[in-house]
Amino acid sequence: MPLTNTSLANTHAYKSFGGWTKHYGHSSKTLNCDMRFAIFLPPQTASGAKVPVLYWLSGLTCTDENFMQKAGAQRVAAELGVAIVAPDTSPRGDDVADDESCDLGKGAGFYVNAVQSPWSKHYRMYDYVMDELPALIEATFPVTDKRSIFGHSMGGHGALVLALRNPGRFNSVSAFSPISNPVNCPWGQKAFSAYLGKDKTVWADYDASLLMRMAEKFTPALVDQGLADEFLEQQLKPEALEAAAKASEYPLTLNRWEGFDHSYYFISSFVESHLRFHASHLS
Repeated sequence: MPLTNTSLANTHAYKSFGGWTKHYGHSSKTLNCDMRFAIFLPPQTASGAKVPVLYWLSGLTCTDENFMQKAGAQRVAAELGVAIVAPDTSPRGDDVADDESCDLGKGAGFYVNAVQSPWSKHYRMYDYVMDELPALIEATFPVTDKRSIFGHSMGGHGALVLALRNPGRFNSVSAFSPISNPVNCPWGQKAFSAYLGKDKTVWADYDASLLMRMAEKFTPALVDQGLADEFLEQQLKPEALEAAAKASEYPLTLNRWEGFDHSYYFISSFVESHLRFHASHLS
C-alpha cells in the first residue's frame, strides 16, 4: 500500500554502539513515489541533545542498507555525536522507469534532476537530497541544521556536485572513489544522455571537475581513491578533479592508496578518517 504524503513508517530498528540504526519509508512528493532512507541516531540524542547530520550517498546498485551494514561507521559516529542519513539511490516502484543495465534506472539515479521522458516523472534525486529529505529529517529527528555530505562512486559524484553547486549548504564534503568527470566517462555519458538529453551544457551542471574548476566559494573537501580500483582509469578520473582544484585553488585533499579497490573493504578502512574530518567542520 502506498504511503500517504505525511506518513513516515519505521520498518527496522537496530541498537548499535548505544545509538540506533533505523530504516524508514515515506511518500516523496519530489520523486512521486515511496522512498526509503536509513538514519543512525547516536546515543547523545537519547538525552534530548540535538546533533549535526552527515548525509551519505551510495553508489550504483546500492540501497539505503549498504552503508549502514558494511561501512562500520556507527562506532565513530556514536563517539563524535553525529547522525548519519543514507537515502536510497533512486526512486522505486512498479510505475518507475527502469533499464535492464545496472548503470541506468533503478539503483542508478545519479543524483540529477532528469528532464527527459520517461525519467523526468520520478528521477529528481538532486532535489530530493538537496531539499525534501533534509527538511523531513530536521522536522522529525533530534538534529540541528548543521550538515555535511559524503558518498561513494556515483554517490561521491552526487555529494561533490551538491556541495559545489550550493556553497554554504554543507559544512564539508568528502568522497570515496567518486565519478569525478562524468561528462568524459562511459557511466556518466550514458546516464546523462538518458536523463538530461543531448545538451552538454546541462551535463556540466552535474560534473564535479567542471564545477570545481569554476568555483569561487569553497567547501572543505576530502577524496580518497584506491589505486587497485578496477574503474579508476576509465570511469573515475580523479586527475581531472585534482587539476580543477589546482586551477581554482580549491581546498581539496586527494589521497591515493596502493592496493585498495572499489569495494566496502576500502570504505570501511578509511571511514573513520572521513567521519573525523566532517566532525571537525560540524562542531
